[in-house]
Amino acid sequence: MLELSGTPVVERYHPRVEATFMVKLKVNGRNLVAKARDLSMAGLCLLGVPAIPDRLTVTLPLPGDREITTTARVKRRTPGLIGLEFDELDWDDMFALARYLNPRLP
Repeated sequence: MLELSGTPVVERYHPRVEATFMVKLKVNGRNLVAKARDLSMAGLCLLGVPAIPDRLTVTLPLPGDREITTTARVKRRTPGLIGLEFDELDWDDMFALARYLNPRLP
């Protein structure tokens, strides 16, 4: 971890790309919809999500490809943002996610 003027800076292993599409959340048997802010191979950040439990099911409709459904856990909570980390992706889902992310990487 790097520190700049006393503030820790967390280095990410997977780069994030902007993702402005809607994702489906399954929370305690209820279906919710939330807007993604960014996405990586390891997880995503959601905007304006109400209080949700630490584990949930998320479905990402990747534009021009397939839908990915997986379980995820809340990794970070800040006002207005929730960071999710995917539990596990199968090979087909990993390849679909990589196809979406690759052309959008800097």
